Amino acid sequence: MPILQGFEEVNITAPITKMTMTVMDTRVRFNKATAIALGYPAYVKVLVNDKTKQVALEVCTGRDANAVKFSKPEGKQTASVSLKDVTLVATIRKFCTLKPAAESEDSYAAVPGRLFPDQHVVVFDAAEAVAGTMKRRGRKKVVKD
Repeated sequence: MPILQGFEEVNITAPITKMTMTVMDTRVRFNKATAIALGYPAYVKVLVNDKTKQVALEVCTGRDANAVKFSKPEGKQTASVSLKDVTLVATIRKFCTLKPAAESEDSYAAVPGRLFPDQHVVVFDAAEAVAGTMKRRGRKKVVKD
């Protein structure tokens, strides 16, 4: 149709919320939108680029070298995905500067991600990280007098 010449269809399959990697002292957390965007992969490879300070997640199988257990199947993944491997956290943590935090708070850096759907990859650029602090979740420490 001549009226619609030059128009392109809007692709509505992109994730509704943004993908975020949250880096903390003892863990790296990926929000649920990251799992959705990658198609709820059971395993991913975590790749880093030291020069550009970027972290990538690439979908893989459990048989691949350095595969990391990631997501539950669709419908069962109800929250974010936390990775606590010490080596993995230390490698990613060096890209982010965390703010000093009070004893009752956790320091973090939130890093936005960009999806490359053709390659089943999400890339997080630490140069775009936003540092902050948040109140600790979970059980409170008991203070004995």
